[in-house]
Amino acid sequence: MAHPGPWRHPGQIGLHCLRIGAGVSWFQMGSDLKGIAILGSTGSIGCQTLEVIRSFPQHFSVVGLGGWRNLTLLQKQVDEFRPAMVSCQETERGKASPGLGNAAIVTLEELVSHPQVDLVVMAVAGPAGLLPTLQALRSRKLVALASKEALVMGGALIAQEMEAGATILPVDSEASAIWQCLRGEDQDVARLIITASGGPFRKRPVSELVNVTPEEA
Repeated sequence: MAHPGPWRHPGQIGLHCLRIGAGVSWFQMGSDLKGIAILGSTGSIGCQTLEVIRSFPQHFSVVGLGGWRNLTLLQKQVDEFRPAMVSCQETERGKASPGLGNAAIVTLEELVSHPQVDLVVMAVAGPAGLLPTLQALRSRKLVALASKEALVMGGALIAQEMEAGATILPVDSEASAIWQCLRGEDQDVARLIITASGGPFRKRPVSELVNVTPEEA
């Protein structure tokens, strides 16, 4: 499978990351199904990741889905993919929820550490993604990370897990583009520069950016 190059739209990164996997590049498929847990399954990255799984049912099986409050879409996903576990803000742990079939209602941390899960797609925005990210790494799951907040808040803790053997695949925007550029290249890179995009300054005139302070960020 030819390398398609960096994808710039963050909502397509999860799609590209799993496409690389389906091409037997970083995720050796063999003949076994790989169990996937998608946290943030009702968001843009989560939905596009499910598109890939639709295209490669011989490679991927949805073991668990984690949503926030879009219970209607989550119910449709559960009906189609039949995961064993579901985590949702609108459901209570351990209790059956109408529309979620026979799926067990669990916490995000329980979902990512389940033995049937091989790959965790972490697309939960904000602080809610930190603890399940750490739990997935500690459980030595392959983590496709689309949450920059987890790195900002828990960078030191995540680094400890990486040093102990955990693996992260960056699947969000600039971080993924740099990772793809470095694949197969000399790893003795002295410096990486990531240009800023979006954020609180995206509508500021260029002439004013020189005066931006860390406190404003």
